[in-house]
Amino acid sequence: MADGAPASVARLLDGVPERLRTRVAEVFLRGDGDLGVTPTTSGASPAGNHPPTLVHLTRQGGDGDVQKVAYRLAIEHGLDIMVVLRGVGPYLPGLLEGLVAPLERGEGDAVIGSRRRSRSGSGSGGAPPGRRIGGRILTELDRGLGTQLRDPHSGWRAYSVPALASIPFEGNAADGHFDLQVILQLIGTGRRVVEVAAPGVPDESLRVTDALRRARDTSLDILRLRLARIGYLSGHLGGVGDEYRLKQAENSSHSIVLHWLERMPSGRVLDLGCSSGLLAERVRAFGHRVTGVDMHPLPGVTERVDRFLEADLDRGLPLGIDDEGPYDVVVAADVLEHVRDPERLLKEVRSVLVPGGTLIASVPNFGHWYPRVRTAVGLFDYDQRGILDRGHVRFFTRRGLFDLVRRSGFTITGQRATGLPFEVLSAGDGRVGHGLRAADQLAVGAWPTLFAYQFVIRCETPAAISRAPAPAG
Repeated sequence: MADGAPASVARLLDGVPERLRTRVAEVFLRGDGDLGVTPTTSGASPAGNHPPTLVHLTRQGGDGDVQKVAYRLAIEHGLDIMVVLRGVGPYLPGLLEGLVAPLERGEGDAVIGSRRRSRSGSGSGGAPPGRRIGGRILTELDRGLGTQLRDPHSGWRAYSVPALASIPFEGNAADGHFDLQVILQLIGTGRRVVEVAAPGVPDESLRVTDALRRARDTSLDILRLRLARIGYLSGHLGGVGDEYRLKQAENSSHSIVLHWLERMPSGRVLDLGCSSGLLAERVRAFGHRVTGVDMHPLPGVTERVDRFLEADLDRGLPLGIDDEGPYDVVVAADVLEHVRDPERLLKEVRSVLVPGGTLIASVPNFGHWYPRVRTAVGLFDYDQRGILDRGHVRFFTRRGLFDLVRRSGFTITGQRATGLPFEVLSAGDGRVGHGLRAADQLAVGAWPTLFAYQFVIRCETPAAISRAPAPAG
């Protein structure tokens, strides 16, 4: 802040409602004159009229870098609410109260002070035409955010400090785009963001070039958020839960697994990596008895399987897994890529199968065009789901998968290839969606090593092959 800033802060605090004034624990002063005021309702609240602690934040880097330091300090000091104000006022009565009150009432995890906008998208009808156009661009972009927020770019806001602690804001932009990324992260993790009127706060007047730059950055982040919500990208702006969805689309890996199991006589099935048991539930409906194995019991899994065993498959099958006898079928749907030594696991699987037992496995195809393109352009990284799932420690091509199961003592008796998961992408409906799905299936059939999203195989021991022919794919 400029010289004389402490006096300006004193004038600001004089305008704060009495009930909040005594609860302001710290005031963060930024080098450009902006400040963050941190009220608290914790035991760290200053008693009586003790003045708040002033924390001077030297501007090193961009606006986002400064806020990261302030938010981290608020978290480390155990404070409850962080209020961000632009400049030192004076502000109309009710601004600070309006930002804090929804958090105190438990109505949200973040509050944005919405600035008044005219029809042209500018706060001032007398603004130059270029700035009015810039404001209009920003207004239209905000409508595409997919929320009810009218002014998500506003820098006037309040946060629940525990909510800030729950998101990885340290990886956000170093500049002013940091503010919107925090909001997107909160939305992406299911936090509630509300808006209130910000009396006396002028609207932002942007030049066209600045608005276009912000529109580009915002559009990219909104795209990243939407992709993160379905499992793609690292999940920095949003993510998916631990539970794997049941893939119910026609020709999905789960549909193929269920199709094969439905045609088999009722028997004992071992479902490795059963997640919440959604696949196992369908298998039981065919008359099979299902034992599920996973690292942790997700909600509902014990009701969907006949028996659940908790185990880390990276260390092999759990002890006692065959106490009730060997299995007729072992299902390893999207499992082998998560273990470091899949050959050892498959040999253990063979040891718990009945003579002539069946292994059904599915793996993602690392030879698919998606990881090939990302690798070729230098953008290889992990997603939350899919071929580049961040939990994958092994990658398979079709040839690599076939070699693995043969080395493990199995003979492949059936194989299928799946296309892109349009049901996850929400792109499989309508005329365009059906056209994309049809084109993808044609490509999978013509060149599976490049276009197959997953490979699904059915394997049996040599003893089974000698007794009876395998059913057709």
